Amino acid sequence: MEASAVELDLQRSVQAVLRQLRAQAPDLQSSQGMWRWSLHKKVDRDPGKSPALVRILLRELEKAESEDARQVVIPLLHTLMYVLTKATGIPEELYQRTYTFCMRLLTLPSPYCTIALDCAIRLKTETAAPGTLYQRLVIAEQNLRSELYPYQERVLLFVDPELVSPSVCSALLLEIEAAQIQQTPEACMRHVVSHTLQAALGEACRAEALQRKLKASPRRALERYFHAVVAAVEQMASEPSSSRVGHLERLEEIYCSLLGPTAAARGRCGGDPLQDRPPNIPLPSPHITLHLWTDEEQLWKELVLFLRPRSLLRLSADLEALDLQGLLPDRTLARESVLSTDSGIERDLPLGAEEPPTTGSPEMERAGLQRKGGIKKRVWPPDILMPGSWDGPPGLHRRTGRPSGDGELLPGVSRLHTARVLVLGDDRMLGRLARAYHSLRKRETQMFCLTPRLSLQLYYIPVLTPETLASSRHSELGELAAFLGRADPWYESTINTLCPAIHKLAEMPPSLDTSRNVDPFILDVITYYVRMGTQPIYFQIYMVKIFFSDLSQDSAEDIFLTELKVKIQESKFPKDHMCLNVSVTEVVKSSNLAGRSFSTVTNTFRAANIQIQSQDQRLLTLVLDKDNRRTFRDVVRFEVVPCPEPCSGAQKSKGLWLSSHQQEMERTRAKPKPLLMPINTFSGIVQ
Repeated sequence: MEASAVELDLQRSVQAVLRQLRAQAPDLQSSQGMWRWSLHKKVDRDPGKSPALVRILLRELEKAESEDARQVVIPLLHTLMYVLTKATGIPEELYQRTYTFCMRLLTLPSPYCTIALDCAIRLKTETAAPGTLYQRLVIAEQNLRSELYPYQERVLLFVDPELVSPSVCSALLLEIEAAQIQQTPEACMRHVVSHTLQAALGEACRAEALQRKLKASPRRALERYFHAVVAAVEQMASEPSSSRVGHLERLEEIYCSLLGPTAAARGRCGGDPLQDRPPNIPLPSPHITLHLWTDEEQLWKELVLFLRPRSLLRLSADLEALDLQGLLPDRTLARESVLSTDSGIERDLPLGAEEPPTTGSPEMERAGLQRKGGIKKRVWPPDILMPGSWDGPPGLHRRTGRPSGDGELLPGVSRLHTARVLVLGDDRMLGRLARAYHSLRKRETQMFCLTPRLSLQLYYIPVLTPETLASSRHSELGELAAFLGRADPWYESTINTLCPAIHKLAEMPPSLDTSRNVDPFILDVITYYVRMGTQPIYFQIYMVKIFFSDLSQDSAEDIFLTELKVKIQESKFPKDHMCLNVSVTEVVKSSNLAGRSFSTVTNTFRAANIQIQSQDQRLLTLVLDKDNRRTFRDVVRFEVVPCPEPCSGAQKSKGLWLSSHQQEMERTRAKPKPLLMPINTFSGIVQ
């Protein structure tokens, strides 16, 4: 295909994406997410089209800037950065134009300036050391061992089997496993070496010969090349003053050691005469595990098990003190399909892994201070006991371009792990996630072990059953998804349109042939979401205290996110109360010449706190988060307040030593912050 025809085809695809963003036409709803996916697939199948697509996206961004069409800026910028992360052979002039554009966006309000700053930092890192973004992404997502970049990520996909059909669960599991069968550690290391050398050496790299050589290399030699490439790139990326010439010389040495000096010299003279276009170097999908959410403590257990295997030797006694009894037997079946990157060979362990700590080291000092058989109490600083946000100190990663949410929350302890928790379902699933999130935060105030080492990112894909989609409950159970779509148009276009495709996948017969390459649409969209969805939208969590008619029954406390519904038991006309937009429906009875008639009057008001008590001995029934499984009966009174940040026991006991006046001042100054649950989107709330 000629260059003009290629650009024309790409231009049509970009215009289709822009039309769906500007028009939001109902007839395009079913294919909205498909346009973005097909655009990326065109350059995945033919990487030579990447420079043309980058030019087109840049032109559209500059046009949107001149016309003040801000609604398309963030989607186009995310699309552009996704292409630049995977591509090789992009002229430096295009990187510079993109960087300059991002710097101009810094004058705009959030979220434009926030996203532009992150993109500008990543572009600067990629320009200094080509291939850095791809290399770091693969290392972290595939949990490849690297001392110079020790970050690890995992996507935990949670599905409630009572809300999502077994056919959908099976289809998702098959698609994930089919993709990960081909993503062995050896294949991922080959991709990193090949991509980095091709990005740095450009046309002088004989890409096809290089890939053939890497495929023929034994595991030990491949690991040696991989670590050498990572060391060269990380040294260049972490030291801006390093010589670009010296960096290229180091990579050329690795390249020559792979192909030999004669073959490498032929590549420098004229490239590969048989190579019409650069071969495709895939960007593997992240490591995803699918979990059926059947246990209330399952989220916390999975996070602990994510931290435990490799960081066991580096963790303090806090994590060792966790009660992990009963976890490992339950994991036998669930872990059969999970790929391990640990070879199990003793010589593959890092040097010094089994050596005891030296005398006088921090590890020995900590061990000497432990009390055997007792409870060890540790007093953390006030900002540690009640962290302002789950993600830790913002901005620490920006100087190095490392994964979002890393940095040091405690001195000497880095956040090397990122857990991306993705839930599928309707509003009831988000209510369940809110309860688990509150429980996890509360547990951390008593046992501070996950927060310093783990960045937790939450994602949501709405999936409603076909019966719900066809009924009037569609808008009721998809209320939060509709809100996220209104706040973030790119979320509406990419994620909210995914539900029909998921059900279509579940209806297809399973393919047992894993040898052929397929384009998994659902998995690709999930991958795009967890990689590019970095801007959270925060939701207030509410706490309800419930009192029952039976005086011998203790009051109950629970958490809800979207709705608290109240019905008067044994009443013909129910009264509903929606928190915290409260709608009270009153039944009015009147008499006239025609006889008796009934009418309803609805009053709506907003409130921060609600206290409702039943009158005339009538009992109430409460339903939380539209989930009939969370129903409370025989209720006489309940109170609703915004759920506060969980407070540690150390802070609670602090007030016992203060005078009444000091306690009052302390309560006024240290008013608890409301607990907000972040759901990641592409742009956050666009003003």
